[in-house]
Amino acid sequence: MEIHRGAPAQVISAWLLGYIGLGLFAGFFAGLLGVGGGGIMVPVLTMLFAAQGMPQEHVVHLALGTSMATIVFASVSSLRAHHRHGAVLWPVVKSIAPGIVLGTLVGAQFAARLPTKPLAIFFAAFMAYVSVQMIANIKPRPSRELPGTGGMFAAGAGIGGVSALVAIGGGSLTVPFLAWCNVKVHQAIGTSSAIGFPIALAGTVGYLLSGQGNSGMPPGSLGFIHLPALLGTVLPSMLMAPVGARLAHRLPVATLKKIFAGVLVFLSAKMLHSLFG
Repeated sequence: MEIHRGAPAQVISAWLLGYIGLGLFAGFFAGLLGVGGGGIMVPVLTMLFAAQGMPQEHVVHLALGTSMATIVFASVSSLRAHHRHGAVLWPVVKSIAPGIVLGTLVGAQFAARLPTKPLAIFFAAFMAYVSVQMIANIKPRPSRELPGTGGMFAAGAGIGGVSALVAIGGGSLTVPFLAWCNVKVHQAIGTSSAIGFPIALAGTVGYLLSGQGNSGMPPGSLGFIHLPALLGTVLPSMLMAPVGARLAHRLPVATLKKIFAGVLVFLSAKMLHSLFG
């Protein structure tokens, strides 16, 4: 891993501690509330990268790519847990996966071509939508069955494309879609966790490839993936996710969701301030 020449060891350690703390926080809430850590990681990583003096035109893209790479590892443990409980509808995963992969790859390539500030605005707007959904506890009324092959491909492409633009595992889109198609809620959540893996994997590949050849990339970057941040966040997030999941049945989750929604809005606003302020 390259570091800036002459950078004091204590400064590097401080950023590493920041990454570890972020991983612990994001992993805990991902397990507790069943939401991906991207909503927390992207704004915080953007602010951390900006504070380190990384080029402003790359900080949001690096935050998105690094968050996607972290979700790859977190989604595996979530997928295994839901599979053990028989909550994953694998035929649904198989039918929606082609659209998911294509949509995510295209979305990552599109995001790489968007300037930093419009991309940050889109992210903040989507997080505001997710927050309102959590506060209002919006649950679409089940009214129909899953669509055919073409419909599943189109739905997967849409979910994958948006997920790549905001670096999420797709749960905030996949669960409502499956519930709307009359899939039982626990199976919708379990199936969404399995769909999150191809989203994260395709998104990581997309950000890795689209970040190649850009000038001014910070040391330690592989495409739009910042390896020091990835290494600092991934293990803590995987360790804390099961802790959050165990506490989900003991804590007032409905209240915590509202608090978490407020945190998402606050962090997104802080991210915009760090870029525009």
